[in-house]
Amino acid sequence: MTREPNTRLADLFGLAGWSKGELARLVNRQAAVMGHPQLATDTSRVRRWIDMGESPRDPVPKVLAALFTERLGRVVTIEDLGFGRRGRAGRGQSADGLPWPPERTAAVLTEFTGMDLMLNRRGLVGAGAALAAGSALSSAMHDWLHSDPVLASDSPRFDDPLRDGIHTESAGLDRYEAAPVGSTEIDALERSVEVFRAWDAARGGGLQRKAVVGQLNEVGGMLSYHHPEHLQRRLWGVAANLAVLAGWMSHDVGLEPTAQKYFVIAAHAAREGGDRPRAGEALSRAARQMVHLGRPDDALDLMKLAKSGSGGETLPRTRAMLATIEAWAQASMGRGQAMRRTLGEAEELFISDKGDVPAPSWMQKFDEVELHGMQALAYRTLAEHDPSVAVIAQRHAKEALALRGNETLRSMIFDYISMASSCFISNDPDQADTYARLALVSIGETSSHRTWDRLREMYRLTGKYAGYARIEDLRQEIKRALPNAPKAQPKKGGGSGGKGLAV
Repeated sequence: MTREPNTRLADLFGLAGWSKGELARLVNRQAAVMGHPQLATDTSRVRRWIDMGESPRDPVPKVLAALFTERLGRVVTIEDLGFGRRGRAGRGQSADGLPWPPERTAAVLTEFTGMDLMLNRRGLVGAGAALAAGSALSSAMHDWLHSDPVLASDSPRFDDPLRDGIHTESAGLDRYEAAPVGSTEIDALERSVEVFRAWDAARGGGLQRKAVVGQLNEVGGMLSYHHPEHLQRRLWGVAANLAVLAGWMSHDVGLEPTAQKYFVIAAHAAREGGDRPRAGEALSRAARQMVHLGRPDDALDLMKLAKSGSGGETLPRTRAMLATIEAWAQASMGRGQAMRRTLGEAEELFISDKGDVPAPSWMQKFDEVELHGMQALAYRTLAEHDPSVAVIAQRHAKEALALRGNETLRSMIFDYISMASSCFISNDPDQADTYARLALVSIGETSSHRTWDRLREMYRLTGKYAGYARIEDLRQEIKRALPNAPKAQPKKGGGSGGKGLAV
C-alpha cells in the first residue's frame, strides 16, 4: 500500500461514471464469468484502490481492465489502471507506462490486441483516449531505445498475464493455445504481412484491421515459447511489422490513441528482434500521425528519437524516408528554409542508395513515387504559409501520378488532393477542379478516413471560389462524398495544411 492515490485509476473511474459500489459489484460478477466465483470485492476495497493506492491481487487487475475496456470503448490495459504485474505498481515507467521492461513486450502485445479484438466484436468505438505528447514518448523511450536489447537465445521470459490459471475468453483476450513454430510457419506469417500491406495500400485500413490485429495476437502467443534465437528474431520481426500495420490501419480509420499504442508496441518488438531501423520507422509512423493531427512540434520530437535510435546500420533510403516526414512537420510550422534543406537531404540520400544492400520488406514501398508524393505533400503544406511554392507541389504531384500504379489507390487519391489543393492556392481553379473530381471518383472505393480529412482541407480552399459555378458544383459534390459527422478542429499549424473544417 502506497498511501498515495492511484490517479490513473481515479481518472478512468471518473470517466466511467460508476459509483464505488457499482464497480465492486461489477468486479465480482465479471470475475465469476472469468472463472473466479469466490471473489468478494466491496465498496471499501474499491475506495482503497483509488484513494490509497492499494494494488489488488490477481485476477482483479485483469477483471478491471476488461470492465474499463468495455465501458469506455477503448483498450484499457493493466498499466493504464496504474497497476504493475502481479498486483504491484509499475516502477521505472513514465506517466504513460512506457517503456515497459523487455520481457514484458510479448505480454503487453497479447493483452492489448486481445482487448482490441473485444472492442471489434462488441461494436465499440475504441477512440476515446488522449494521445501522449511526442515529447513525453521520446523522453520515456530515449534511453531504452539507445541501450542494447536483452535477446538471449532462451529469451523472452516473463510472467504471462494471460495464463496464471485464468479463463479469459469472456474478457475478450483471445489467447489461443500457442505452440512452438518452425521456419516454414514463419515463412507463411511473413507472406501474410505482405498480403495485408498490399491490401492496406490499395483500399485503406478499415476492412482488414481486425484480421491484422488477430494475427498479431496469435504471434504474441508464439513469442511466449523459447525458440532458437534465429527463429525468435524473425518472430519479433513479424510482430513489429504487424504492429506497424495495425497502427497504420487504426490511424487510417481515426482510432488515434489505439494507433499510437501499436506504433510503440512495434518499436518495442523491433528492438527485441535487434532491428533498430525498424524501431525507428515505427516511431516515424507515430510522427506522421502527429503531423496529420496538427501537432508538428510533437512530430519533430518523435523524429529526433526515430533518427537517433535507428542506429548506424540504417540504409540511405530509410534515412531519406525519415527526412521526408521531418520536412512535412517543418512545412506544417511554416519553416520553409528548414523544409527545403531537409528535402534536399532526402533527395541526396535517396540517390546515394545504390541498392547493393537489399531493402527490408517494410521499406520496399518507399520508392521514387513515394518520394515525389511526400515532396508534393510537404510543398503543398508549406504553400499555406508561402503560396509561391504551390507550383513546386504541383510538379512533384504530377511526377508521382505519372509513375504511380493502381495498386496504391489511397496514395493516388492523396496525390490528386495535393495537386488540386496546390492549384487552388495558386489561383488555378479550373485545373484544381479537374484533379479534385479525379479524387472524388475513387474516394468511395477506400475505407480511409484520412482521405476524408485531406478532402476537408481541400474543401476549405474552395471557399474563395464559391461564386464560380463550376467550383460551387464541386463543393456540393465534396459535401455529398464526406460523412456527416463533424470533424474535430486540429491544433493550429497542422494536418495537411493548417486548419480543420467541419463540412
